[in-house]
Amino acid sequence: MTLTSEQISEFLTLNPDYFLGNPEILADITVPHPFSGQAISLGERQVIALREKARDQDLKLRDFIRFAEENDAIGDKLHKLSLALMRAKTLEVALQSFYLSLSESFAVPHAVMRIWTDHAPEVPGPEFSGVSVDIQVLVEGLNQPQCGPDVPEEVRGWFGEVGAHQKSFALAPLKEGRLNGLMVLASEDGRRFYPEMGTLYLTWLSDLAAAACARFV
Repeated sequence: MTLTSEQISEFLTLNPDYFLGNPEILADITVPHPFSGQAISLGERQVIALREKARDQDLKLRDFIRFAEENDAIGDKLHKLSLALMRAKTLEVALQSFYLSLSESFAVPHAVMRIWTDHAPEVPGPEFSGVSVDIQVLVEGLNQPQCGPDVPEEVRGWFGEVGAHQKSFALAPLKEGRLNGLMVLASEDGRRFYPEMGTLYLTWLSDLAAAACARFV
């Protein structure tokens, strides 16, 4: 009867002491080298496998460290932005601090906001320009930021002359009490804001923006 590879694997797994009682078999077994194809002993093959496993684990550890460092950097930027918004004495200063942080800390040079609420600010700006009912309905249906290459032409128009050159967008709803709005980030890089990207930090940014504006509106 011929044993299958699965049966052999199961036997050796269930009988780890098999080679202790049959050392001559262990000495006679040879396997192909994974790279050169030459025959090597089972022990040498195990050493190679362990080295490959150690290398893979080292690469994964480096990725974890890199991700942690990137997250720490983003967390620090959000912390500084939060402080700047808390220290702002006027809506104008709060908005300037927000846009400046997006540009210098987060490398997002193109950002706009539109806000609608029951009370207009004392110093109205483009952020409080009227928006269509379609945009308001769009925001009502957004429970989290949405990223991708397409936006309504009305939204693209908010960027003025540079709007035609933007290839990817992030749309994040602004909701704080009776304040509603939309924050839009744009990039000439079509891969900057893509549909599958994580949106946690975008959510935090929009929450900060909404809370900051609600203080003065």
